[in-house]
Amino acid sequence: MNVREFGVQLFDRWTAMWNLELHPKEIMAPEFVLRYAQAGTEAFDDVRHADGLATIVAGWHESHPGLRFFAEGEAVVDLRMVEGAVTGLVARPYKATFGEVSKSGVDVLAVSEGLITEVWSVSGARTFYG
Repeated sequence: MNVREFGVQLFDRWTAMWNLELHPKEIMAPEFVLRYAQAGTEAFDDVRHADGLATIVAGWHESHPGLRFFAEGEAVVDLRMVEGAVTGLVARPYKATFGEVSKSGVDVLAVSEGLITEVWSVSGARTFYG
């Protein structure tokens, strides 16, 4: 298995999840941590399971009609095989658009046993979340 390709595809699936194209349980560990370093993202602080994340993502789409997420730029992939499972980090810039609003940031995905265990998301767009 090419771990770089796995990391790029995992980030693409993370983006697809944000576009309501797959359920979080397909890519998230049974329990995970979300760390969103922006004002207005407090709802993410207590989410630890896939169903809760699915609810929040659906809510974002309800409150932001036409919302779409896109991976941008090159992914930084620092993954390795540990006892037959992919483990490490994937980081990539993203862009979110709705209407004429366009915001960008960087998501860093911590991966263990091939699933996302922790996410750090940093956006320069305070108004996007607040």
